[in-house]
Amino acid sequence: MASKGRWSWAEVNKTNFSRIRSTIETAFYGNNVELLTSRREAYKKALASPGTIATDLYVYKPELLNLDEGTRILLFNDGATVGRFAGARKIIGVPGVNEDYFAEIIREAVYGTRYRKMYHAISYTGLHEDFIIKNHILIPEGFENTVYNWLLNFQDLTPEYAAMYERSKVLDEPDIYIFTDPDWSHPDFPGGLALFDPKNNCAALLGLRYFGEFKKGTLTLGWSVANRQGFVACHGGLKKYEYGNKTYVAAFFGLSGSGKSTLTHAKHNGKYKITIVHDDALIINLNDLSSIALEPSYFDKTSDYPLTSEDNKYLLTIQNCGATIDEHGRVVPVMEDIRNGNGRAIKSKLWSPNRVDKIEEPLNAIFWIMKDPVLPPIVKIEDPVLASTMGATLATKRTSAEKLLPGADPEALVFEPYANPFRTYPLSEDYHKFKALFEKGVDCYIINTGFFLTKKVTKEVTLEILEQIVDGKASFVEWFGGLKIMNIPGFEVRTSEYEYRELLKASLEKRVEFLRSKEIENSGYDRLPEECQNSINALISLL
Repeated sequence: MASKGRWSWAEVNKTNFSRIRSTIETAFYGNNVELLTSRREAYKKALASPGTIATDLYVYKPELLNLDEGTRILLFNDGATVGRFAGARKIIGVPGVNEDYFAEIIREAVYGTRYRKMYHAISYTGLHEDFIIKNHILIPEGFENTVYNWLLNFQDLTPEYAAMYERSKVLDEPDIYIFTDPDWSHPDFPGGLALFDPKNNCAALLGLRYFGEFKKGTLTLGWSVANRQGFVACHGGLKKYEYGNKTYVAAFFGLSGSGKSTLTHAKHNGKYKITIVHDDALIINLNDLSSIALEPSYFDKTSDYPLTSEDNKYLLTIQNCGATIDEHGRVVPVMEDIRNGNGRAIKSKLWSPNRVDKIEEPLNAIFWIMKDPVLPPIVKIEDPVLASTMGATLATKRTSAEKLLPGADPEALVFEPYANPFRTYPLSEDYHKFKALFEKGVDCYIINTGFFLTKKVTKEVTLEILEQIVDGKASFVEWFGGLKIMNIPGFEVRTSEYEYRELLKASLEKRVEFLRSKEIENSGYDRLPEECQNSINALISLL
């Protein structure tokens, strides 16, 4: 499924190129643009870039990553903002987003870079011939670390993947083009602007430095293409358990900090052979339930991995962390979020010993990861409508991976449908696709990785629950409304108690309010079918 990177003159004349697409792509052909053709070349640029810290730690097995022997792990820090800013995102096609207004802003932004050297880098989103699309990004001189990180995070143009790209089916889709200028400023957008024209596979990332904006900005368009091609776009992790002659494939959906990566990479003390597709970005084939990774590397929080952690052997670069001199006189990073919250690192695909680009075996279960204190550690949902509705009202708390608006409560319960704030198409499309997965026999569970009332659900408790489910030994009992739970010592569910029922009822009512809000926001762009509210109201009526 290669993108159609070149057009004949006849096609150009017939194709309805948007004015934003035309403005962005044209910028790539200026005489101030330098093409970076490899990770090696980008590394040398980043190493020499002002402010880069070359640690005395070295990349593990660089020859397997298209890097030279002796490549150092580079550290680069941003300023005040060390997380994504949802308020910067604007999507062409959503009611109220004026294309003419933004086209003018993008034209001026491109013009503003004419006296600066710009780096053009190329990569792939999608790691299998069943889905692979080419990305192009334009980044100004001075942000060499961003270019290098982008080429590490996504698949660079190796002979192996170039051949795969050529073998894949040609899509009626143009390549992805992303114009960026982290130094850009505009009085109307003090927090920056992330503008997406998803139907034309292009974006502009302006006034944004944090690398997560570049990673998720690229994935935003990749997921958009996948959705149009009939895949389920997933901001989640997916793994295969093998034990004896049996397999079990599980997908985990949760926002940054929810435990998604931890559960995806958990080794369960060697009890199973674990195969991982990815812990953040993948797609699921709606026909055969197979899964494909969209990127090779991992962009992980460093707070969970102190410097002495064995996992740090696989670091490639580090962002927004401190540095110090150790007892051996080496420059090393300070990993525990002392400088700021949300320290990050790119880890190589070698971190997962059994990492694959595609899992052919069909998906067995989806786990919605929530931090809703009224929910017990595990809930099983058997009704496809309710299962997809609970995914659409996935409840969690914001984390340091996001920049909050002034006055926002970081502890407030929020809803993020399918844990994916990067959707560029109506929410109903995800709802129907996940519902179809459940109708095909995929099991649905909610895992609470936060607190159940006042008691913390530990990682050990969650992993024990997962093992019982994978082994087919989990014993579920009826809760209410068709929901099922496990009796877990220390996490007894007292639905008969009035106080608890009222808390549970309030949580469910907030979900209904959220669904109702979608009927109003953006002229109902993300409205969901009436059956969604009905499924939750049916639960409320039983409390």
